[in-house]
Amino acid sequence: MTIKEILKDVDSYLGKTIKLQGWVRNHRKQNVIGFIDLFDGSCFESMQVVYSKDTKDFAKIESIRIGSSISIEGELVKGKMGYEIKAKSVILEGDCPENYPLQPKKHSLEFLREIAYLRPRTRVFQAVFRIRHLAQMAIHNYFHERGYVNVHSPILTALDCEGAGEAFHVMPKDFFGKDVSLTVSGQLQAETFALAFGKTYTFGPTFRAENSNTKTHAAEFWMIEPEIAFCDLDRLMSIQEEFLKYVAKYILDNANSELEFLSQFNELDLKTRLQELLNSKIARVTHKDAIDILIKANKTTKFQFEPKQGGDLAKEHEKYLTDMHFKSPVFVYNWPKDIKAFYMYMNDDKETVAAVDLLVPGSGELMGGSRREEREEILLARMKQFKIGKEGMEWYLNLRKFGGCTHAGFGMGFERLLMYLTGMENIRDVIPYYRTPGNCEF
Repeated sequence: MTIKEILKDVDSYLGKTIKLQGWVRNHRKQNVIGFIDLFDGSCFESMQVVYSKDTKDFAKIESIRIGSSISIEGELVKGKMGYEIKAKSVILEGDCPENYPLQPKKHSLEFLREIAYLRPRTRVFQAVFRIRHLAQMAIHNYFHERGYVNVHSPILTALDCEGAGEAFHVMPKDFFGKDVSLTVSGQLQAETFALAFGKTYTFGPTFRAENSNTKTHAAEFWMIEPEIAFCDLDRLMSIQEEFLKYVAKYILDNANSELEFLSQFNELDLKTRLQELLNSKIARVTHKDAIDILIKANKTTKFQFEPKQGGDLAKEHEKYLTDMHFKSPVFVYNWPKDIKAFYMYMNDDKETVAAVDLLVPGSGELMGGSRREEREEILLARMKQFKIGKEGMEWYLNLRKFGGCTHAGFGMGFERLLMYLTGMENIRDVIPYYRTPGNCEF
């Protein structure tokens, strides 16, 4: 059995003989009795195993060290501290040396990154990576329930979707006959499927050769990128809001123990954060109006970076908008065309594009999306502005000829979402094996 199976209907197993297998998180020994904290990975909770002088091979059990794998058999009883198993036998499956790194004491997150192959055994990463799994399930469920088709966009590509030149070049020209790199986005390929299936999404690894060592950047991360045909910017924002709230509710409903533990660990009330998101109506403001708000606030707040019309938003600007002005998440839309990507729809003012960023309290930018430019002549002009050649992009341009339509989509870094859900401050702590400048271990 597993601990999860037992706890699902624990009273029905009282007095019955139970068999469990797992790993020793802690082992406390007294003169005639001992207590083993056993976890098996089936759920966040562990199970206390009690043995005594009457238990078979008492001396051998006493010698079992922390980190070892064991099989136990015993009776499920209700003790003073909750449910526990009164052991009849404990068998050592895999021994562990005295210098096992995860002794029962507090370890820094920096230390645990050095032993990333063991950190899934700690309570904090049991919580983080279980929420990562649940969030992934919620994302797939949301799109499947609403008729989206999942498309696996290529990892090897000759495109730089964002035009920022931050791609990892991985193949010599003589293999494919052209320069090939690791994908920075599956968006362009997803657009082709949206114009065939109506609604589609990609969910997979993406790569950026950006030499940045901040808490929010990684060289390899996962992206969720939906694309919707016959969709404008207003409808896109409604979809983004519904999507985020769906995932938040799924985590609230299915990760109670994990959220409680991480709230204590990070000194942050995650349940309240997510519940406030569910109860909120996400505000909407144009980029121009957002800058006006910030310019006015700067008279008293004195930002480090002065807000300017036509300029980007700094982290401190995002924080002011979400935490101080709106006191809620906020969509900032209709961005200056010169600071957004070539594929975004040019608005009638010829100065802004139909782009939107979703800012959330405590995390800043969480999603970025836009209506896609469906007019071939304007798209060509934007490509020229960004020095993107037509060669290799003919297929993308042809989408505008062959039954094109209004369409829109957004992208969300999965790890950014996980930081928001778990309260972890460093992207390295929500990725199983992180890839950052100078680090490609394990």
